[in-house]
Parts: sequence; C-alpha cells; structure tokens
Amino acid sequence: MPATPQATWWPRSLSTPRLHLRPVEPGDVPVHSRMWTDAEVRRHLGGPVDAEVVRARERLCVGAPGLLSIVRRADDEVLGSVLVQPDARDGRTEVSYQLLPEHWGHGYAREAVTAVADWATAAAPGRDLVAVTQEANTRSRRLLEALGATLAERFVEFGRAQVLYRLPTSPR
Repeated sequence: MPATPQATWWPRSLSTPRLHLRPVEPGDVPVHSRMWTDAEVRRHLGGPVDAEVVRARERLCVGAPGLLSIVRRADDEVLGSVLVQPDARDGRTEVSYQLLPEHWGHGYAREAVTAVADWATAAAPGRDLVAVTQEANTRSRRLLEALGATLAERFVEFGRAQVLYRLPTSPR
C-alpha cells in the first residue's frame, strides 16, 4: 500500500471515556522527559536516554506528528504517550506507548492503544497495524494479547529478543 501523508493522516486528538489523547504541548515536556529517563519505564526500551538525546527530543516533541500525550480527563494530568508511525516497519504502521509507573495497572494504556488502533484502522483500512516489544516485557505482551493482537514475528534488535504483534484490523 502506498505511503499515506502524515499531515492529512494524523488526527488532532482522540477521546475515550477517561482519556484525552492530544498532540504534545509545551507543558507536557517534563513528563515526556521523565519517561525518557525513568529506569523502570525504559527497562524494556534500551534503558534511560542520554541527556543530550533528551534535550533534542524536548525541542522536537511539541506538536510532533503521530506523538500524542495521554491525558486523564478528570484532572488533565499527563500519564504517558502513544506514538503512531506510518510506514515504520516495511510499510506497516507501528503503535508504541509508554506510561509513568504510577499509572500502570489502571487500564490507561489499554484504553489509549485501543483508541489509537481503532482510529488507525478506520483512517487507513487495509494497512497492517503492528506493535513491537521486547520478548521479556510480559506486561506489554499481555496488554497486546488482550487487545486481540497476534504474535507475528520474533527477531533481535538493539541486542535484545523482540516480538512483533499484529493488531486486529477491524474496530473493537
């Protein structure tokens, strides 16, 4: 399938009963920086990001296409992020996500990934939608499997065993 221009493909925001997913705003940058440097968040993502890389990301993340802050509607607290990258993996659209540890186990990641996957499936029918995680990341793997994702590939990347899941292409 041909590439889809991100400028017309990506939504301004998405909402769920508990969450608002919207482009990163300047006030969100400290939360994103914390996610990039938190050892627990980064345990299955190659470890904390180098300070120089964090500074570069801080300059580039506000309004970056495909990167959304996950914001709790009840109090406007930024909980994490979700990223959608068209054509990231051999023409497939990749979804990735991360939340701060204090927000794990409340269903926020599931709610956010479901919203993004449903939107992406409707916006670009027929495109493969995938997510990659380290094989050792059992929490992420359980989440993807709970969403109906199926294990499609195993490979080594960044020196670690990885698994690629294909998400369902019909809305839940």
